[in-house]
Amino acid sequence: MATKIQAKKKGEAKTKSVDVMVKKSQPTTTGAAVVPKATSEVEIAVPVRPKETAKEREAREQRQEVLHKMLISKRQEIIREIEESLGQSLTEDQQRRLESARDVGDQALMDLERELGISLMEMRNRRRQSIDEALTRLHDGTYGMCAECGIEISEKRLQVVPFAKLCVECQSRAELLEKIEREEDRD
Repeated sequence: MATKIQAKKKGEAKTKSVDVMVKKSQPTTTGAAVVPKATSEVEIAVPVRPKETAKEREAREQRQEVLHKMLISKRQEIIREIEESLGQSLTEDQQRRLESARDVGDQALMDLERELGISLMEMRNRRRQSIDEALTRLHDGTYGMCAECGIEISEKRLQVVPFAKLCVECQSRAELLEKIEREEDRD
């Protein structure tokens, strides 16, 4: 039995075919009535793409290669930034040890600079992890599909944020929930 799941976004309907197979156990008979067993197993198959032509396959493979190169390039750029920051931090820490803080204000400023450096480093590392996840999704064939709702992420969004795993709508919803949680934590 096949069903269609429809997702509407910005006034246009996108349809995905999903094959659903229902397996039922052999019914048991009691006297004259046939009673099916209570357990049934449901399997949902992954949507199957229609057969693609050689040109379509070649275009898809070329697009994946371009995306792969772009993601690798971004990843290398971030790793270079992390390494540069680490090198600067170590040098600055060594200089700080040699020089003693002149007053409490100088010490507070140095502490603030160090905390900002750590925050930047964490942000870059999260971005690198996001790129690694995008590369995995590209390899698995799920790149460009929203992890939340399953619809295709717009090409414009992927150009701006190539490691996006949520569509604009789901990302907005996630950010709103995160904002609400932060506000609740403050109270």
